[in-house]
Amino acid sequence: MERENIYVTRSSMPPYEEYIEAIKPLWKSHWLTNMGEYHRELEEKLKEYLEVSNLSLMVNGHMALELAIQVMDFPEGSEVITTPFTFISTTHAIVRNRLKPVFCDVKLSDGTIDEDKIEDLITEKTVAIVPVHVYGNVCNVEEIQRIADKYNLKVIYDAAHAFGVKYKGRGIGNYGDASIFSFHATKIFNTIEGGAVAFSDPNLYGKLYNLKNFGIRGEELVTSVGANAKMNEFSAIMGLCNLKHIEGTIAKRKRLFEEYRSGLKDILGFRLFEAGTGTEQNYGYFPVLIEEEYLLNRDELYEKLRDHNVYTRKYFFPLTSDQACFKNRFRDTELVCARELAKEVLVLPMYEEMQMEKLVYILDLLNN
Repeated sequence: MERENIYVTRSSMPPYEEYIEAIKPLWKSHWLTNMGEYHRELEEKLKEYLEVSNLSLMVNGHMALELAIQVMDFPEGSEVITTPFTFISTTHAIVRNRLKPVFCDVKLSDGTIDEDKIEDLITEKTVAIVPVHVYGNVCNVEEIQRIADKYNLKVIYDAAHAFGVKYKGRGIGNYGDASIFSFHATKIFNTIEGGAVAFSDPNLYGKLYNLKNFGIRGEELVTSVGANAKMNEFSAIMGLCNLKHIEGTIAKRKRLFEEYRSGLKDILGFRLFEAGTGTEQNYGYFPVLIEEEYLLNRDELYEKLRDHNVYTRKYFFPLTSDQACFKNRFRDTELVCARELAKEVLVLPMYEEMQMEKLVYILDLLNN
């Protein structure tokens, strides 16, 4: 009998009846988009949950980052220091703003940008740093801010993996000038598709509103050029429903995370990223590093697991700097550690409703 496929993730969803009941009022109001009642309610509840003062909902995480960069009004052709060890969206958002990414190497310990290598990359054209809290691992926010203050740079965090993460008791969205979150269907918290920008300067709210709503400020008034990045009401309601269950979602993922960690600790050739001191995790992913001591390399293990109906991800391979659309286009920098991680990392299946028997099955395969 063929075993059921086990995918790397599966969308968290509220009880069917709960969501259906919640969307019923839309058939009465017919207000489906344009910052309706549920859009406004979710914005307020996310500010409370994420413990941030300012937040703007977006149609997805990519547009959240693209507009968070755009609202800073950097001169065209300016340089932005960022990481190549991330989803392609991070780099796209920089380039689509007509800025030049400067790729900084990362740390082998946790995959985040290596703060000790940032200053050497700063030039007179540098305007910002865009680090990524990869897999929810928190960047060295204190050192990054020190560097930013020294050189008068903006800091915009890609916190797509870090929903609900806290560092030293503060919501992760409080660090830097802005942080963006993704509420894509594969994330620990989803609105089907969605995202948000959390930011420190309250004056940015109106500017982000203009950018995501065509610059419309009245029925006959358009004050600036903007895009369409509004979240619709169906997505907002999905978010409101999922937010009610987020603590349970994280708790279930934590149990799976700890079971994985316990089961892998004695397998030679497996390494886990180091958990940061003072960090409250969200257990959104379970990445492992396949080192030389293991009997298979990462790519061989990826294929062997697929043969047994287990679908993992080489997350992130190749580096964004090595993708066809960016290769050899920007300043050449040393990315030794990032390339090493890209060859070794494998994200194992983990999601809220994953049965423990499936996890045990995966561990048995890895032990075999």
